[in-house]
Amino acid sequence: MRTKLADVARLAGVDVSTASRVLRGEATQRIREETRERVLQSARTLNYAPNQLARGLRMARSATFGIVVPQLDNPVFASAIFGAEKATLRHGYSLLIAHRGSEATDSVYQRMSHGNRVDGLLVASLDDDRLLRDELEAAQVPFVLLNRQLAGAPHAVVLDSRAATEIAVDHLVALGHRRIAHLAGRPGGFNAGERLAGYRGALKRHGITFDPALVAVAGYTAEGGAAAMRQLLAMRPTAVLGATLVTAAGAMAVLHEAGLQIPQDVSVVGLHDAPVATMLYPQLTTVQMPTERMGELAADLLIALVEGRTPDAVAPLPPDGMVIRSSTGPASI
Repeated sequence: MRTKLADVARLAGVDVSTASRVLRGEATQRIREETRERVLQSARTLNYAPNQLARGLRMARSATFGIVVPQLDNPVFASAIFGAEKATLRHGYSLLIAHRGSEATDSVYQRMSHGNRVDGLLVASLDDDRLLRDELEAAQVPFVLLNRQLAGAPHAVVLDSRAATEIAVDHLVALGHRRIAHLAGRPGGFNAGERLAGYRGALKRHGITFDPALVAVAGYTAEGGAAAMRQLLAMRPTAVLGATLVTAAGAMAVLHEAGLQIPQDVSVVGLHDAPVATMLYPQLTTVQMPTERMGELAADLLIALVEGRTPDAVAPLPPDGMVIRSSTGPASI
């Protein structure tokens, strides 16, 4: 038979309401730590799992969130999903994952809110602001943006991409590089603007004149990184900074095709880190970003909204620092 909340309360020697508050994780309730641990141990002993369906029916909720990402094969979004799942499971919610590519014509947000009846949405999107705003308004559920900002949308958790780009440029300048190319993100996008600002700011701080010919739009795919790198080859950069790990990988493939040695001829840095960086040749130097933490904090914020609490704003999350590998070295000229 299915273990009931009353069974947990009986084993722990507390009333059902106390057991319920402990298992819901209500930190504001005055419950002694010894009592809290006894309830949790009883739940583990009895292998108790809350009946989320019954809870949802009582509260007119599904106890489910949706997370929408533009790329399923990008390690940045995979890490954010993992962090969001940690938080939702901790609070007794489930997480549905949906993909919305740049060519999508349907509104996945409305489908998840009206069809799947999710209580809220975590949204990472490459859509333009007007389209995204209209579709999120039509979804009519609370939402939190992941790594972007949108006018009129107060709830977002973003990475400090400007600081990340500055760190990368500082590393390359310290190696003697002055012709540093930048594989930029989507024109007009929040993160693309932040990264470009960080790139230009760091160059200025080091007394290096900004050259727009050393910037090429790569977007967020390996194919885009490769196309941008082909465009930049004629500019003879000694170093390349990719807006993401994926675009940096695309650039490395083109450098190999051109017969250039990495890092002897051209050094390469990518923003974000993931195990795939160690599978490239040579292994890719990156700026590590707290993408998993971003997903976790965004889910915590969404849970607070859904449960009627007023969450504090989350400051941009700073980089975790450089991960220096074999793709960067002293400038050759």
